[in-house]
Amino acid sequence: MSTKPMPDTQAPTLSLPLVGGGMWSLADQTPETFTMVVFYRGLHCPVCNGYLNKLNDLMGAYTEAGFSVVAVSMNDQATAEKSKADWGLTNIPVAYDLSEADARAWGLYLTKGINDVEAETFVEPGTFWIRPDGRLYLIDIANMPWPRPDLEFLLSKVPLIAERNYPARGTA
Repeated sequence: MSTKPMPDTQAPTLSLPLVGGGMWSLADQTPETFTMVVFYRGLHCPVCNGYLNKLNDLMGAYTEAGFSVVAVSMNDQATAEKSKADWGLTNIPVAYDLSEADARAWGLYLTKGINDVEAETFVEPGTFWIRPDGRLYLIDIANMPWPRPDLEFLLSKVPLIAERNYPARGTA
């Protein structure tokens, strides 16, 4: 059973290999504003393709707004490499080999594949913003492939967050 991550608490740990080599670790991120972790279902998901392509197009703006970004799946290395290449994700670091234990620590929903195209087990979408000090700020977790936060709308709120020192919500 998954745990429910709470806003304004320390984010779970996350350290994974990256397509193209190296490791990505949340503990090593030093963003000016937020680290954004986008968990996606995997290569089999056309909705993920579209969503990550939108993020790929917005990466310059997210970087300019002070974000560190990574896309994460349970896919193995070869499948993650295929996702990055086939989907043209030239601007987004793509991490792979997310474990079930780590997925549950992040409160993500897990799904068993229902056909030969889907992975045996995969995560449903989740988008998180983590403050530079490691505390969770924005948490958006879905149990279906379709509901995902609008990336342009979220980006448009960054100046408001800074201007008003807008707190994490859902902490009561």
